[in-house]
Amino acid sequence: MVLGTGTTRSDPPAPKGNTRVRDNRGVVNSDVVLGEDWVSPEASDADVRRKRERRGYLTLNRSPLARKIITFNLIGLLILVGGVFYLNPFRDSLTAQRVSGLNSEAGLIANVFEAQMPRNAPVSLASGDGINPQATLDALSLSRGVTVFVYDGAGQQVANRSGPAIELDRPEGGNIITGALNSIWNATSRLLTPGNLEFTGADGKDLADALVPNVAPGTTPTATGVDAAGEKLFAVAAPIMQGETLMGSVAVASAAGEIDSLVRKEREQVLQMFVIAILVSIGLSLVLASTIANPLSDLAAAAEIGRDRNVRKLAPGRVRIPDLTGRPDEIGRLSGALRGMVAALYDRIEANEQFAADVAHEIKNPLASLRSAVGTMRVAKREDQREKLLDVIDHDVRRLDRLVSDISNASRLDSELVKEEEDQFDLLHMLTNLTDYLGQEAASKGVEFITDLPRQPIMVYGLEARLAQVFVNLITNAISFCEEGDAVRVWVRKRDNRVLVVFEDTGPGIPEQALTKIFNRFYSERPPGQFGDHSGLGLAISKQIVEAHGGVIWAENIRPTEADITSEPLGARFVVGLPI
Repeated sequence: MVLGTGTTRSDPPAPKGNTRVRDNRGVVNSDVVLGEDWVSPEASDADVRRKRERRGYLTLNRSPLARKIITFNLIGLLILVGGVFYLNPFRDSLTAQRVSGLNSEAGLIANVFEAQMPRNAPVSLASGDGINPQATLDALSLSRGVTVFVYDGAGQQVANRSGPAIELDRPEGGNIITGALNSIWNATSRLLTPGNLEFTGADGKDLADALVPNVAPGTTPTATGVDAAGEKLFAVAAPIMQGETLMGSVAVASAAGEIDSLVRKEREQVLQMFVIAILVSIGLSLVLASTIANPLSDLAAAAEIGRDRNVRKLAPGRVRIPDLTGRPDEIGRLSGALRGMVAALYDRIEANEQFAADVAHEIKNPLASLRSAVGTMRVAKREDQREKLLDVIDHDVRRLDRLVSDISNASRLDSELVKEEEDQFDLLHMLTNLTDYLGQEAASKGVEFITDLPRQPIMVYGLEARLAQVFVNLITNAISFCEEGDAVRVWVRKRDNRVLVVFEDTGPGIPEQALTKIFNRFYSERPPGQFGDHSGLGLAISKQIVEAHGGVIWAENIRPTEADITSEPLGARFVVGLPI
């Protein structure tokens, strides 16, 4: 008796079956996808090609997704630019600096008047008693663009003078966008500075007149106004004191449009950048929209064509999903997933059609035998002939019953593998129980049963009952091919991230032409005495269960080391590889 030495061939290539291998030829090696940068199918469906030609590059009217991309990008940009104008610190800082300067200048002028007043003599600014307001004001050096007003204690203007004029850069005709932004700024500035007085249609004198009633010792009220041309101007006031007595006030007004001229230049620069950013954003949005929306539209169109064909009950052949797997992004993954799903669906349909054809063929054989036996019984005269025909009928009925049961189990296997919960279990513990039980069956047939299992547990994640079904089938098959004096060996070896479970026997081996067929449904290579005792589904079911666990299964003949492959085999070997 000779058994294999335990050496097995390396893991075979991935099984053909329903496995799909991604073709990486033509894949774009890029992390950035722009425009139509994807791998288009050469044999794309004609309907998809026609829709793509009608669609063109810019399809805002037909693509809600493209419109959303552009709209959301523009909204973000508008909010950013609006925030720049709304929270612009440039104008605030200029205004604060200008008002501070006016306050200082008004205080200095008031100090000059206070210094020229006699301390203990009565003073009247209106009559010039004790001090000449206009002469005092004329003797001062005023800042550029300011106008100074002097008031007596009753609020009557007694003197005024303007400083050197400022040449302002005023746009001719105005700018609609700038004017709109100025209006928005003026409205919001009132909310930001609620403590200031603001007047519309006023000039410097009106602002100064309005501030005089608010002047009090120790206060410097301010006012903001807009003249008839819409230009901003400021005014501040300071009290003129003689000791503790309020004798009058000094008001200083800025030139109209002084701040607006500076702010206008800045806003126009921001607007120029804003227009450029708008154009760039729209262009990039269109490119992004075509990169996302167009391939999604192709995928949706292909899926809709398949749906419409099914609704119309046409027979156009396979639906082709565009191959966008060359894209290194989620759309490429989606395309690959859809193509895999469609391929798996068609493979399942074809497998079901083939399975139905095979079932019909397998059932017809025992039915034909039954029909022949029943027809022969009608004309059989001898009792021994009738008994022989009854044996044939009984054998064919049992064969049909076994065939229907196996077909039922095979048809439910896919759904049951999905529904059942996987768990972790000790593979060696399960194999020990099986070999102890099946070893008795082998001994009753005169077959020696040998096990070689490691001592340490091997934990496997999967369906224990289903894998036990595979091992039982392989062991019983090995025993069925053995005669008295033969041997069956079961051994296990752990290899890195997988475990190999090997079943060997010293039976007649497997014909070379059958090595690639024994895992097909309804294929059976049995001795003549076992005809009809097996449905030919056992190995096909075993292969399906093993592959569902991410493993592989293959069969080979045991031959002497370095012997001629044409020599007689010493037995058969089945290997199951499972991940751990």
